Amino acid sequence: MENSNKPLYTKLYQYLKEKIESSEYLPEQQLPTEVELAEQFGVSRITSKRALSELEREGYIYRKRGSGSYVKLRNVEDARQDNLPGAPNSMISMIFPFEEGGQIFGYIQGASDYLNAKGYFLSIHNTNYSAQKEWELLNTLPQRGIKGIILYPNQKCNLQVLYTLYMNEYPVVTIDKHYDSLPVSSVVADNFNGGYVAAERLIRLGHKRISFVSFVDMETTSSVLQRFFGYCQALKDHGLPLDNDIVINEFFVGPIHSIPREHYRNLLTQLLAKGVTAIQVENDLLASDFLKICAEMDIKVPEQMSIIGFDNSDFLEWMGIPLASVAQDLYEIGRRAAEIIVNMLESSHYLQEKVTIPVKLVERDSIGPCIVSEVK
Repeated sequence: MENSNKPLYTKLYQYLKEKIESSEYLPEQQLPTEVELAEQFGVSRITSKRALSELEREGYIYRKRGSGSYVKLRNVEDARQDNLPGAPNSMISMIFPFEEGGQIFGYIQGASDYLNAKGYFLSIHNTNYSAQKEWELLNTLPQRGIKGIILYPNQKCNLQVLYTLYMNEYPVVTIDKHYDSLPVSSVVADNFNGGYVAAERLIRLGHKRISFVSFVDMETTSSVLQRFFGYCQALKDHGLPLDNDIVINEFFVGPIHSIPREHYRNLLTQLLAKGVTAIQVENDLLASDFLKICAEMDIKVPEQMSIIGFDNSDFLEWMGIPLASVAQDLYEIGRRAAEIIVNMLESSHYLQEKVTIPVKLVERDSIGPCIVSEVK
């Protein structure tokens, strides 16, 4: 791939597209896997996955879950024509607050597989956590002829425009979060049960002082709030006190990648002084950072501190200490959201559905029996 200022995934996408258009890759031929492409071109797996997702969105390939990516048996020019801005009659859009990270691809893959099978195409949009950008997309995409929107909300914002879309019977489905105050369809993980099973496992391992740490303000983020409620219920069911002194809400105001290391160090020092032997964290990125800081502070995991995250991200098994986590079925969330959108369009009837997808606990080496004496 020649050097340019284009993102790596774009260059890889262009390279593969040219191979397909020149018939070097024939219809129904299997393409190299994400791992093979990453190794061949010296890029990350996230980059190769994004390139394949773009090819699929443009109608060049289709993907079989558990099998791989295959060149689509159709006229390439027709596939391109379907995606021209002037012909969006079969286009559904997904809006995310972020662009990179393993999470996004599970949602995209599930939605794309379903939509492709039904003759629809998928466009992806990123707000970069901007409430204003989200507002603009929610307003302009319907005006441009996009037939439905799958929204991963930033936080609790833009309720007015969402309610307007609902009143106009425009198909919208939220994923990851839901709005109790809005009659809009949603597909979310069973966050309450996820919070419950994580806390219960720690309790059964003998931990009695379990901290809950949230990066965001829980009151603005329904998914995290439900995880916290599940944590609380598990403690109550097992006769343990609910102590707000070891519940950390909105750990840091700003991007998660810019949290000063000193914040982690100070919090861990405080929690240890309060007899905490386990930390239940609302997402894997934050939990993995706690693992790293524990190593820097010579806090043994899990002997002195058990840590469990949420999401079961791709990178967890390859950490120095593999991180226990609660797994969401992101593929099924994306697929189910797309199904609701298509049902709305093809029935010409606005449906409101609240769908909850099961989760499961994935145990790894970051949690273990409580062997540290608690502070009295």
